[in-house]
This record gives sequence, structure tokens and C-alpha cells, in this order.
Amino acid sequence: MPPGPRRPVFYLSVLAVGFILGGLLQAFLRRFLPQGPAKEVFTWSVTPTIGPLHLDLLVMSITLGPIGLDVSLLAVLGVVVAYLVARSLF
Repeated sequence: MPPGPRRPVFYLSVLAVGFILGGLLQAFLRRFLPQGPAKEVFTWSVTPTIGPLHLDLLVMSITLGPIGLDVSLLAVLGVVVAYLVARSLF
């Protein structure tokens, strides 16, 4: 079996598609699963944040943030599935 593409763009696109699909699945389950342990496990997430970042350039001042990334079990599962599908296609 030939190895898949080893370009950074490939891996970044797989990560993006996986996080998007996992996030959509998480939002769907958050809305439609009844209260219980399954809902708590599948919709649990961690949100690390960076910021706010202040940048003073004497002429102008910029404040960025806070910037956060919502990572959940389903987002990681989405990345794994997207990688397996992309690896089988390419």
C-alpha cells in the first residue's frame, strides 16, 4: 500500500474537517440526547484560552482575545475518522 501524502496542508485540512464534523456531531447530540450519563460523556469538552493579548505600537494599540479552542471527545473522534477516510482516499 503506498504511503499517503505527507504535506502539512493535508494534515491541517484533515484536522479542520475533523474538528468541524466532531463539533457538528457534538452540537447535534447536545440538542437531542436526553439528560443522563451518555449526554454528559459525549458532550463534555475542554476549552483552553489564550488572551487577551495587548500590543502597543505607539501609533496604535491592538487587543486580541481571548481566543479559545473547544476540544471534545467527539471532536477528537471526528479527527480520527477524517484521517482514516483521507488516508484511504489518498
